[in-house]
Amino acid sequence: MAVKRYDNRLGIKGWLWAGKYPLERYFYSLQRLTGLGILLFLLLHLVETSYRIYGKGPWEATMAFFDTPLFLSLEYVVFAALIFHGLNGLRLILEEMGYLLGKPGRPVFPYVSSRQRQRPVIWVIGLTIVGLLLITAWDMFLA
Repeated sequence: MAVKRYDNRLGIKGWLWAGKYPLERYFYSLQRLTGLGILLFLLLHLVETSYRIYGKGPWEATMAFFDTPLFLSLEYVVFAALIFHGLNGLRLILEEMGYLLGKPGRPVFPYVSSRQRQRPVIWVIGLTIVGLLLITAWDMFLA
């Protein structure tokens, strides 16, 4: 029995191409990218924290290296990734458990697709993310 293989003609662009699911697809792609970014931050944090075992001097030199406006900006990006990944992940969990899609029933015209049911939740999550990012930016850069 032959296994049908699909042509992956888009390659890595397939992650970012929205197709007919634009908003949901962008949230999906951002979920993947923020997950990889958080993993990279975790690895860098473990390396940075390991300098503690070399004593006070190397630790303070490492902390002085990270105490720059560039790393403050990167820290904001990490916070943004954490906020997005956490809230969007919560939305995905609730959808996967069926809480946000409603009960299945007989299709009655005009039909309501699952995408139409998800869209208001995505807008609420998106606005919450933007609000939290603004609060974080104000706290990190202006306060």
